[in-house]
Amino acid sequence: MTADPMPEHGPDRRAGGAAVDARGDGDSGAAVPSARRWTADRLRALPGSIGYLLIGGATGAAAVLATVGVLLVAATSLIGVGIPAIPEFLRLIRPLTGFERRRAGKRLGAPITVAYRPMTGGLQQRLATSFQDPANARDIAWLCVHGVPGMVVALFSIGLPWGFLNQLAIPAYWRIVPPGTVESFGFVVDSWPLAALSALIAIPLAALVLQIPAVARWQALLARTLLGSPRAELAVRVAELTATRAAALDAHGAELRRIERDLHDGAQARIAAVIMQLGLADQLRQRDPGAAEELVRKAQDTAEAALAELRDVVRGIYPPVLADRGLASAVSALAARSPIPCALDIDGEEPRAAAQRGQDPIPAASTRFRRRPAAVEGAAYFVIAEALTNATKHSGARQLRVGLGGTAEVLVVEVRDDGIGSAIEIAGGGLAGIRRRAEALDGRMLLNSPPGGPTLVRVELPCGS
Repeated sequence: MTADPMPEHGPDRRAGGAAVDARGDGDSGAAVPSARRWTADRLRALPGSIGYLLIGGATGAAAVLATVGVLLVAATSLIGVGIPAIPEFLRLIRPLTGFERRRAGKRLGAPITVAYRPMTGGLQQRLATSFQDPANARDIAWLCVHGVPGMVVALFSIGLPWGFLNQLAIPAYWRIVPPGTVESFGFVVDSWPLAALSALIAIPLAALVLQIPAVARWQALLARTLLGSPRAELAVRVAELTATRAAALDAHGAELRRIERDLHDGAQARIAAVIMQLGLADQLRQRDPGAAEELVRKAQDTAEAALAELRDVVRGIYPPVLADRGLASAVSALAARSPIPCALDIDGEEPRAAAQRGQDPIPAASTRFRRRPAAVEGAAYFVIAEALTNATKHSGARQLRVGLGGTAEVLVVEVRDDGIGSAIEIAGGGLAGIRRRAEALDGRMLLNSPPGGPTLVRVELPCGS
C-alpha cells in the first residue's frame, strides 16, 4: 500500500511514525501500570489545572463585582432610575462571560457557542430583548454561581499543593526553627513522632492535590452548562456536519478519480497490450513460430505486470491485511517499510524498535488492540500512511513514532517526529488531506509543530455506531 500522492510543499509536511510491538496481550500486572499512567497524567495536567483555577478565581472576583452591579441596577430599577441601564449593563458583562466561554471551551476541547439577540431600537424594544433573550439569563446565572465558589476553589488550588509540600518538609526543618512555631493541623510539632505524623498527613493531601485537574474540568463543565446555548451549538453542529459531508463527498470523488486513473493508465493499458500481443502471435503462429512464441512470452510478462498493478489498486482501496489482521498489524507493516526508524505504541504499551528489513512484521503486532469499525480503521491507516510519507519527504527526522490508543468510543492516533518542526497546514497539502479524512468521520486533527520540533499530529476518530 502506498499513501495517496501529496504535494511536496516545503512547510506542509507531516509527522509520522510507526513500529512494531512484539509483546503479547497478557493482563497480569495491568492494574499497576494503569494506576501509574493515571497518576502521571494527573501530574502532567496539574500545572495547567492550577493555572486554570487561578484564572477562575480572578473571573470569580469579577463575577462578584458584576453581581453587585446587577443588584444595584435591579434596586435602582424599582424606583425607575436604573431601567435605562439594564441593556447597557447586560452588554457590559458580555466580555467577561465571553472570556469564560473561550477559556472553558479550550479546556474541554470544544467551543462553547452562544447567540445573543441584537439589542436595537428604542429603550422599550431593548428592554424587551434584554428580558426575553435566554442568553442574558444564562450570563446572570453564571455570575451568581461562579463568583464566590470560583475564588474559594482558586485558593484551595494553591493551598493544597503548598500544604502537601509543607507537610513533607516538616520533618526536615522542625528542629531548626524556634520551638513551638511549627503547627500541623491543630498540634505543635515538637518531637519526631509528631513530625512523622505530619509527614503521613501529606498522603491524603496528595490524593486531594491529584483531584485538582478534575475540579478544573468540573468548573469548565459548569461554565458550558450555564453559558452554552443548545440552539446555537446545534446550529454550529449542523454547519460543521454540512461542511464535513461536503468534504467527504469531495474526498470520495477524488478517490474514485484516482482509482479510475490508475486503472486506465496502468492495468487497462497493459491488458490491451496483452490482447494485441496475443493477436499478433496468432497471426505469426504459422509463418514464424519463434516470433509468435516471443510475443506470447511478452504477453505473459505484461499480464503479470497488469495483475501486480491491479493488486496495488485493490490495496489502495482497502488493504487486505487491514481486513484480515486489524489496524495494529497493518500499521506495523507500514512501520517495517518506513525508511526512517520508527516505534509503535499500541494502547499505552511501551514502544519498541521496528522489525528488521525482510522480516514479516505482522505477527509482532499487539493482539490486545481492539478492533474498530472498518471505516475508522481505514481512515486511521491512510492517515498514518500519508503521515509516514510526508515525514520521510519533509521532516528531516531521525526517529518517528505512532501511538494507537483511545477508548471504545474514540480512536486516537498520535504521529510524531523529531524533525525540524514548523509544519503548517496549507490548502491541497498533506496535512489538509489528513484533516479532511478525519473530519469526514466527524473527527478532528490537532497539529503541534514548534520551530525546531518535535512535530505532533493527533487525530481523533469517533467509533460510535
